[in-house]
Amino acid sequence: MSRGRDPLALSQVVGDVLDPFVKSATMRIMYNDKEITNGIHLKGSHVSSAPRVEIEGRGQRKLYTLVMIDPDSPSPSSPSNREYLHWLVTDIPEASDIHYGGWTVVSCPTLPRDPCFLWAPLRDHISQRGTIDLNQKSNNSMGGCDLIKMLQRLTNASFRVGPQKKPEKVSNCILRNEIVPYEGPRTSAGIHRVAFVLFKQEVRQTVYAPGWRPNFNTKDFSAFYNLGSPVAALYFNCEREGGVGGRRF
Repeated sequence: MSRGRDPLALSQVVGDVLDPFVKSATMRIMYNDKEITNGIHLKGSHVSSAPRVEIEGRGQRKLYTLVMIDPDSPSPSSPSNREYLHWLVTDIPEASDIHYGGWTVVSCPTLPRDPCFLWAPLRDHISQRGTIDLNQKSNNSMGGCDLIKMLQRLTNASFRVGPQKKPEKVSNCILRNEIVPYEGPRTSAGIHRVAFVLFKQEVRQTVYAPGWRPNFNTKDFSAFYNLGSPVAALYFNCEREGGVGGRRF
């Protein structure tokens, strides 16, 4: 798509937030039954809870970082907080969603069923509970072991199950790390652009939460962590409950 017709350029998301980039990934973002398309208008009450985000693909070893920002805070005419950081999530695999925040295990279906296998207790621990939020300390241990460290090993290694058996890869053990918890946009003046920016990670790395949400800089963040250019982006317009659309001011 030419820049002249690109809604991200027309809205100046490309310009105010991002440099021009070539889209190379597809993500879908849904707030309940509302799918985000560039330029859609939503009230603050529609976006008070984190959306469901899906990244198309089949490579669960391909990881992504998602940034959600408001370049028009506190008002489009005087955006002194540009960019306000609403959400930051890393280590998102393809073919998964991040409806849940924090370190989350969705499933580990390929954990071997051999009762002598080292990770059998972990398989049972997960299957009994389904999705586990590992940010809760009560969920972050099993028999005195640190589950996050155990699961990181699982996603990056293969294991022999018995002396005569071939190594088995453990897959579909999905972890994603919510660095900055979701905070819904609050617009008191004007119509705010709220952008989701997706980066492809080269490696799994430690990312530190910024000390504050205002005055985040997506381009500086990307440069600091060597994320390169975005691979996808979407934005919506957010207005206060009594707003009726019209100009951004």
